[in-house]
Amino acid sequence: MATKQRGRPRSFDREAALEQATMAFWEHGYEATSIADLTRAMGIGAPSLYAAFGDKKALFDEVVQGYGQTYGAFTGTAVDEEPTARAAFARVLHEAAAVFTDPGHPPGCMVISAATNCTSPEVEQDLRAMRNTNIGRFEAAIRADVDRGELPLDTDCGTLARYVAAVFQGMSQQARDGAAREELERVATMAMLAWP
Repeated sequence: MATKQRGRPRSFDREAALEQATMAFWEHGYEATSIADLTRAMGIGAPSLYAAFGDKKALFDEVVQGYGQTYGAFTGTAVDEEPTARAAFARVLHEAAAVFTDPGHPPGCMVISAATNCTSPEVEQDLRAMRNTNIGRFEAAIRADVDRGELPLDTDCGTLARYVAAVFQGMSQQARDGAAREELERVATMAMLAWP
């Protein structure tokens, strides 16, 4: 009777490899990050990458999920913790100034910058869906403020949510262009002056 041979155990730290993949995608975007770039950054061979993560798209999906639970978690946390949408979005924009310019990782927001020049329709759609989900969440928080009397009844909740998202996305690009934290903090403060 033939005995089944076991595969060799993984010889790399999966979480550390994911972190390195995150940095590569964040720095270069989805499209410009090749399998060779990923294996070099992660310190593994292509067969190990495919065995552990599947293809590039599957790895990217896992990276995006992890990013949302770590570096990008501040947006949802602020919306959940602050008593009003105004307080939440002031916090989101000020925290974005800090996160987007943190020298410990590439500048800006990975979900925004990874989509730049992306020609993969599936990746582009997934990232767009994530951003639109956030806008929907922003709009729900604003609508809740209207219902509680924190905002005027005629507040255009959808437009206000898109405004916050546009400022957030613009701050991400400004960080990639070299804006300092203090500059983005001032942008956040000025943006909140438009709040009804």
